[in-house]
Amino acid sequence: MNKPDIGAISAWNRGSSRVLAKTRILELHGVTYSHPGRKSESEFTVIHTSDWVNVVATTLDRQIVLVRQFRYGINAPSLEIPGGIIEEGEDPVQAGIRELLEETGFAGTHARVLGRVHPNPAIQNNRCHLVWVENAVRRSEVAWDEHEELEVITLPVDRAYALAHAGEITHSLVLNGLLLFSPYWAGLKSGT
Repeated sequence: MNKPDIGAISAWNRGSSRVLAKTRILELHGVTYSHPGRKSESEFTVIHTSDWVNVVATTLDRQIVLVRQFRYGINAPSLEIPGGIIEEGEDPVQAGIRELLEETGFAGTHARVLGRVHPNPAIQNNRCHLVWVENAVRRSEVAWDEHEELEVITLPVDRAYALAHAGEITHSLVLNGLLLFSPYWAGLKSGT
């Protein structure tokens, strides 16, 4: 099977942009783009929001720190890794350490970026930074935002992967975090 030549895709020309709506966490923009070859032009909806961070935090006894919280978009609880908005000018690793501590009371060592993903490049301009924090232990009480209420859970890492495969963890960014963490987890399990 032949692979498509991605380089052959035309870059659309960006035109004007206007703010359609503004909330405390995002701006909705109408952005005009035109295709250079077909000369077609249309306005597309783009969500402008801050970058995010999600944290894979593992304990010395090979547990992963998870949170269960109510999610308004699905009107139901969701099992996730901790995470949140990166503040203006904040380093993603520091943001991950902060979010982990605020949401769970856990802190650890050897924090590093596993990778970065675009949550939905079809309609969003931001990135989510996936951070791994090792040797996480409970250090303090939680410091939730006024709209947060979380259940903090630790599970064996393999159990978290089993829940993901069984469709019990459905948040796409959490699945990204588990995917990017999997080679490290394989190395830890094998002792390399």
